[in-house]
Amino acid sequence: MLTASASLAPATAAAQGGAAPGTPAPRLMRAGDVDTVALRDAGVRIAYGRDSLQFGELRLPAGASNSNRAPIAIIIHGGCWYSPYASIRNSAPLADALAQSGVATWNVEYRRYNNPGGGWTGTFRDVADGADYVRTLATLYPIDTARIVLAGHSAGGQLALWLASRHSLDRTSPLFGGTPMPVRGVVSVGGIADLREFYGRERNTCGNPAVESLLGGIPDSVPARLRDASPIERLPLGVPSVHIAGDRDFIAPIAVREAYVTAATARGDKARVVTIVGDGHFEAMTPYKAAGRAVIDAIRGLLDLPPSTP
Repeated sequence: MLTASASLAPATAAAQGGAAPGTPAPRLMRAGDVDTVALRDAGVRIAYGRDSLQFGELRLPAGASNSNRAPIAIIIHGGCWYSPYASIRNSAPLADALAQSGVATWNVEYRRYNNPGGGWTGTFRDVADGADYVRTLATLYPIDTARIVLAGHSAGGQLALWLASRHSLDRTSPLFGGTPMPVRGVVSVGGIADLREFYGRERNTCGNPAVESLLGGIPDSVPARLRDASPIERLPLGVPSVHIAGDRDFIAPIAVREAYVTAATARGDKARVVTIVGDGHFEAMTPYKAAGRAVIDAIRGLLDLPPSTP
């Protein structure tokens, strides 16, 4: 079952689906399960910086040409901003499926807080530089830079929402820099939209001091960093956002996603929640799952493309 809020408020509407009453809920997918999803296209690995983790995978849809440039989704994987938990392979199935559906993808790797140079500010600078590199890619490949969507999963959802907001960073911010390109919108897939809220329960989800390691301090001790980095503190984005996850996603619970949407719409943004009944946190990164298909369709919708064919 899929439920979706209205575009300007978190009210829900239901459709058919879900498990039969009394049926035991199936085991939720894990990060490692997503890593085993077969890929049709491994993509072209391209460096956007000098560090070994500053690279992305570019996938182009069939038929893309200089006379038929493809829209592009910039994709940021999750993993609690901690390298042992996830890598670019975790977001590759989504990137691959999008390319098969007609959307070019730039799947970005970056340094996490445990990598030399990562954390504050390197993690942010990496995803910003990776996103800005699409300008260079468009000089070499048939990419339409007027049709860009950002998408990120879990911790990558925080980074994707932050990317959408970085155009409004104060020049005095340590995160200021680069030249952000206009985007059509952002899809947060089980994303961490409120770093202060997540800090209170990160030990039960990430199992490590994720937020303070990313920011270089607990939120109350680094309020300026929190304001510059936490998506809910960066409102309004100025572009639409879609927040997708399963109703069994305990890393990005429905209530937290709806709280962000309420705050965003109050600031004038268009934002909505999409919840897939029966799915969890990693099903949304798996193209053959209902939540994964919803992510693909949300990205396509922001690009004014029709829903994909399952």
